[in-house]
Amino acid sequence: MKAKYKTLVKISLFLTILAMLITTINYYISIQTSEKQLKTVSLPLSLDNIYTEIQKNILQPYLISSMMANDTFVKSWLEKPDQDDQKIVNYLRAIKEKYHIFNTFLVSAKTKNYYTQAGLIEKLDLNNTKTKWYTDFLKIQNIHEINIDFNKKISSSLTIFINYKILNNKNSTIGVTGVAIKTTYINKMLKKFREKYNFKVTFFNKQGKTILSEQDHNNYKSIDTSPLLKPYYKKIISKESHLLEVKKNNERYLIHTKYIKDLNLYLMVEVKLSTYTNNLKTILLFNLLSALAIVVFIVIVLYRIIQQHSKKLETLAFYDPLTQIYNRRYFETSLLGQIAISKRYKSNLSVIFIDIDNFKYINDSKGHDIGDEILIIIAKIFKENIREIDMVARWGGEEFIILLPYSDIKEATQVAHKLKNRLENYTKIKTILSYALKASFGVTQYKEGDDLDTIIKRADDAMYISKKNGKNRVTIL
Repeated sequence: MKAKYKTLVKISLFLTILAMLITTINYYISIQTSEKQLKTVSLPLSLDNIYTEIQKNILQPYLISSMMANDTFVKSWLEKPDQDDQKIVNYLRAIKEKYHIFNTFLVSAKTKNYYTQAGLIEKLDLNNTKTKWYTDFLKIQNIHEINIDFNKKISSSLTIFINYKILNNKNSTIGVTGVAIKTTYINKMLKKFREKYNFKVTFFNKQGKTILSEQDHNNYKSIDTSPLLKPYYKKIISKESHLLEVKKNNERYLIHTKYIKDLNLYLMVEVKLSTYTNNLKTILLFNLLSALAIVVFIVIVLYRIIQQHSKKLETLAFYDPLTQIYNRRYFETSLLGQIAISKRYKSNLSVIFIDIDNFKYINDSKGHDIGDEILIIIAKIFKENIREIDMVARWGGEEFIILLPYSDIKEATQVAHKLKNRLENYTKIKTILSYALKASFGVTQYKEGDDLDTIIKRADDAMYISKKNGKNRVTIL
């Protein structure tokens, strides 16, 4: 197992053991100190779980909105003088269906047209208070935001909108796009907390009005209208978390608050102390599962990050970014290994060095984009016409090099002539250039005492002899 994965396993075990150990210790301590447990662990953890659940449900929509805002098709469509409405509607519908999103939308800064997957639904009137979300969003520096609002043309219920600015190459806003998601998942989450853990959860806006709560279980229209909450208005509507102890009908309650920046709402969790004591084991089990879920989530994220970075590093270290064949560095490493094998087992080893003739003329006359296309085709030809055990790499510019393990000079020369003929007679290249492509080949075989530099230099020298002798030929040294 690679070192990086061993480290990941160690971290996973450490986090798992740590989570289980802390939860077990808390369980035995909480038997005698249940009230303290509620204040210091359970209630704050519940807040974090709610916050994590919200973040988890908006992460994918956030990524989808970002992708839409950076889509070259969307930017191109917005900057066209005559915008074809059906094209953008089809695009929004395709995104909605592909990712199973409740709603997708786009607003053109030029026309103020508001599109969804259903078509053009309205033209924004910037003087209308209903479009204040749009004008306010344009004023902020952030390129994205979450907005909870009603839009009767989209849904009759409260909806979470993830807005993303679309910027052109001058960093100017040319439109706003994003997705809308239903708040029903929040109601399900709140119901779960009430039924399983006896936690009552409410979200307030900065005016103290109830924005989100479990359906049919909301006792607070606003903080001001609640005799219980009104004295604590400033602590509930605060960006700092607070733990409050209050009394209602001779029962003691704990209230914990937290500011949810992503939603710009104030979260309040309320629990009756006597109910919590009766359900202590259930809540502790919930804490354990939550901690393990977080550990699993962290491990999965770390694993994916390691995989992604490993692939990127491997590509950068081993492959030529243009032709997607091996690069010079990896070729040299492989050649060193083959030289060692040849020394030990007295096996044959040959190298072919290739330089494309008059390639500068192609770049100068056809342009570098055509030159790049030709290099990609050449790499494809070489790769398809050598054995699986052979290796082709881009040495640099228009130079290529091929490693042929277990091949003597005669076999390598035959391969060189074969590749030379393939290049000259490749129809696609002839079509692009209007003439046959030619190349100079240098072929050499490993000799006793050779090292990396000597065998490559000999192949390179052979290639230059081909150049001096009129090009488009194979020379053996």
